[in-house]
Amino acid sequence: MAIAIVDYGMGNLHSVSKAVERLGYQPLVTGEREELLAADGIILPGVGAFGDAMEQLREASLDSVMKEAAESGKPLLGICLGMQLLFSRSEEHGKYEGLDILPGSVVRFAGGDYKVPHMGWNSLQFEKREHPLFAGLEEGHVYFVHSYHVLPEVQADLLAVTDYGQPVTAIVGRGSVYGMQFHPEKSGELGMSLLRNFLALT
Repeated sequence: MAIAIVDYGMGNLHSVSKAVERLGYQPLVTGEREELLAADGIILPGVGAFGDAMEQLREASLDSVMKEAAESGKPLLGICLGMQLLFSRSEEHGKYEGLDILPGSVVRFAGGDYKVPHMGWNSLQFEKREHPLFAGLEEGHVYFVHSYHVLPEVQADLLAVTDYGQPVTAIVGRGSVYGMQFHPEKSGELGMSLLRNFLALT
């Protein structure tokens, strides 16, 4: 099974690719439309700023490919910034339009009683335990690094949260489209198990 990892110049491609390989799948790092749409599933990684990432995706015409993949029902997973890009808009260093595959906004942590960025291990709370993404899994800790968080407009899209001064969106999903705010490939056994369960959906 070929899993395409989107190469647009702003992703933690190596660690995600190695994680996919360790789980017995064939990773394909590519920015080519035909290869992305021919893959069994797509992972959209991301590190950096939202506006820069959207500019890179648009310049490579990959924004339309992500939407096409989502509309076709192909399994798509956004990781960290990649999850945020799935949403409608962000206020990171200005106002930017996202892929708008899922409705919602990306906003900055208010700070105050807690440090920004949210960095380190934090617990997951499953909102929908019966979801296939959580099959055979218990709640546990995963690794986060982010200063902005997602406010989904549709409560049903929220699959798991963490607590950081407030409930924080950790996993989203609708149909074949998923997002994880944390880094599953850096989150030990639970992170790899969540990634394995996503890959099984492909």
